[in-house]
Amino acid sequence: MTVRGTLVDIPTADGTADAYLAHPDDGRAHPAILLYMDAFGLRPHLQRTADRLAGAGYTVLVPNAYYRNGRAPLVELPELIDVESDDALFEQIGPLLATLTPETTARDADAYLRWLAESSLVQDGPVALTGYCRGALLALRTAVSHPDRIALAAGFHGGNLATERPDSPHLGADRITAELYFGHADQDEALPPEQIDRLATALTAAGVRFRAEVYAGAPHGYTQADTTRYDAAADARHWETLLGLLKRVLPA
Repeated sequence: MTVRGTLVDIPTADGTADAYLAHPDDGRAHPAILLYMDAFGLRPHLQRTADRLAGAGYTVLVPNAYYRNGRAPLVELPELIDVESDDALFEQIGPLLATLTPETTARDADAYLRWLAESSLVQDGPVALTGYCRGALLALRTAVSHPDRIALAAGFHGGNLATERPDSPHLGADRITAELYFGHADQDEALPPEQIDRLATALTAAGVRFRAEVYAGAPHGYTQADTTRYDAAADARHWETLLGLLKRVLPA
């Protein structure tokens, strides 16, 4: 399927978010996917991810979640991001991540979902979410804040999903109506076993339909091919799982 990718601007309550939009180039409306970026931001790798999903028959929106600080790219990224040793990069990213509060995430999700609902490229009906690293957290928060709009939320190597903070997203589990999937990274410092258990306990108690799996041997960031944490086998498993979920829950 031929795919078209373009840059778009989305009006929000706090300004204008730049975003990447990918969709089948057939002039038809398709089910929508809102793809939440990881900490490294909107960049070619995530555009390729969106293109692949669009090739499966979806209209895919990838917002620059850091838009309050400027248009993407906000930081200069090397061709291969060295997660283990590039301390200077993380010093730049830290303040950007701090802008992604539960309140700003909910406001932004409202704008993104409204934009998709008004697009001629999107079918009427609920939306699927997918997110990577910090994006998995944003996806879970959106499933909580917009339960009437979300059919599926799939997060991969997410971190801080069930902390002891009063604003931890797992505390909103009773509001979720979407089906959830989590592909946890093995021995992930951002999501230790106690958080995995806490998340599962909260979702089970709330009656949420979900599946959570730990990808054995896969590090945090295993889907991101432009980083040193990439794991080809785990990434292939992620693609098989994600496309299978989409085909069942929100068929194109």
